[in-house]
Amino acid sequence: MINITRINHVGIRVTNLAVTREFYDKLGFEFIVGPIGPEPVAIMEHPCGVNINFILNSNDAKTLNVLMDLKDKHTGYTHVALEVNDLNETQKQLESLGVTITEGPITTPEGATFIFIRDPDSNVIEFHRPANS
Repeated sequence: MINITRINHVGIRVTNLAVTREFYDKLGFEFIVGPIGPEPVAIMEHPCGVNINFILNSNDAKTLNVLMDLKDKHTGYTHVALEVNDLNETQKQLESLGVTITEGPITTPEGATFIFIRDPDSNVIEFHRPANS
């Protein structure tokens, strides 16, 4: 077995760094560096340690997410789930920031609850409160 200790970062392709920075800044992410490298990439990190690499080489500004919004279901990563302690408070904060809740809240039979939002490029973000918290 490979000894994986944690997820280091999530990579998300975006069309506009300024718009992306403004949106993720609302969620509490802090700009670290970028654009850097051949792709190029900009990096933001939340104080909890979640790191996102924004890949800045999208050549279109489509409003549809090809993994989530099309009838044909393609393989690939569909969303990132960020764990929170209080989903009701998280939803209130998002709504006060003008962020639209696109789905939820949903509660599983075990008691976990979650909501979904979209970033400016239609990338899906889940806010998840586990059943045991």
